[in-house]
Amino acid sequence: MNSFAGFGPRMRFTPLPNIFFSQLLPKIDDIAELKTTLHIFWILYQKKGYPKFITYGELLGDKALMTGIGDGEALRHGLERAVSRGTLLHLVLDREGKTEGLYFLNTEADREAVAKIESGEISLRALPRREPYPEAQEQPNIFTLYEENIGMLTPMIAEELKEAERLYPAPWIESAFKEAVTRNKRSWRYISRILERWASEGVEHGEPGRGLKADRDKYIKGRYGHVVRR
Repeated sequence: MNSFAGFGPRMRFTPLPNIFFSQLLPKIDDIAELKTTLHIFWILYQKKGYPKFITYGELLGDKALMTGIGDGEALRHGLERAVSRGTLLHLVLDREGKTEGLYFLNTEADREAVAKIESGEISLRALPRREPYPEAQEQPNIFTLYEENIGMLTPMIAEELKEAERLYPAPWIESAFKEAVTRNKRSWRYISRILERWASEGVEHGEPGRGLKADRDKYIKGRYGHVVRR
């Protein structure tokens, strides 16, 4: 048996719907299906854009999944069982003679997305670029930064974080969290004031040339527009 060192003091979390535990999990008796299903929940939670799906190629190239599941045959088996059970939706994309299996969670939103893709209302012009493994991503999102450096999210704070993520460049947000931690001021109020100040006065963070002047309208018209100096 491979041992596990235990959970660390600061962790990221992937939410699962309650119905997964009450209705789905008791029915799954195949380890490949269970591992594949859980892994897809994890991956899709971290994806951005619409619609959210994962391809067979992405799964086959996912080191963490393949280490745990074994080989391509086990992956196909797990996917087939999850699709047959109704956990996942399967769509085959055919572009320029190449086919690729796409997998969606069987949610109302994703059922609508699949229907729109099949009808041509949503066009997937090319196979998606394979995304990096989540553990290799260099820049955590604002919710992860909050959970790792401040504490548990509340609905009110989550809404403020969404707005801040829309308003400010990601490097600004990460730098603001770092500054707050360095000064031992672990609160969203303190961090939001840092961001407001940078939006107002300018800052040397982020991409070259990306500052207040380059994105002025975004800040003026946003929630924190009242703090931006015209």
